[in-house]
Amino acid sequence: MRGMEKQPQTIQSVATWLSESSSAVAFTGAGISTESGIPDFRSPGGVWAKNDPVYFDDFLASASARHEYWRQKCESHADFANAAPNAGHLALAKWEQTQRLRGVITQNIDGLHQEAGSDRVLELHGTARRVECLDCGASFVPDPLVAEFQKTNAVPPCESCNGRLKHATVSFGQQLPTEVLEEAVAWCQQADLIFAIGSSLVVTPAADLPRITKASGGRLVIITRDPTPLDAMADAAIHEPIGETLQAIDRCLRDQLEEA
Repeated sequence: MRGMEKQPQTIQSVATWLSESSSAVAFTGAGISTESGIPDFRSPGGVWAKNDPVYFDDFLASASARHEYWRQKCESHADFANAAPNAGHLALAKWEQTQRLRGVITQNIDGLHQEAGSDRVLELHGTARRVECLDCGASFVPDPLVAEFQKTNAVPPCESCNGRLKHATVSFGQQLPTEVLEEAVAWCQQADLIFAIGSSLVVTPAADLPRITKASGGRLVIITRDPTPLDAMADAAIHEPIGETLQAIDRCLRDQLEEA
């Protein structure tokens, strides 16, 4: 908590902004889930440090690309299956439940926000908690299919139509879900406060969402391990552990409400 002790006024200010807000939203990236043990895809130990990503067009066209996709997904499956929500996820869920937060817009595919208790979650990059058939639209839980691939080293076919199965995540070269992105943009246009949490804020169009809130007159609070390109426009930029920071804000918010 040393970092928190160095900037108590910033924590208090953020808590005040949250208490006064009528339409706060949170935008989260990989950094919030690394504290649950899920590697950042782009970190030195992440997936893309060890593997070349499989592009969506290649997945559609090539059986060997589909096999490589499934090999990579099965390799990282345990990280997702074994992860549990951390203090940061729980704080955001609490703020939604107490109507302090409209909801969460996330780049993450791990489903930990929902597991923590968040109900309103916009998943920009889809979810690894479902597998879908690209040919007939059938949906499946991933665990049995992952186990089948690991046992046979063969890509499992859709049991409904024998079609191509893919995790319900957005691959490289695949468009973000239009309806989800449009709703996220609307949230950010209407927000008077946005928390940008655990995102490098370099991958667009998702990284443009905090800019939308600022352009609409709202405040921006950035909570990340490292500096971001948007720090200069932020009303507060806190580069400390995410879970500790959100818990500190929550304690300060609670104290302010008790004193009111």
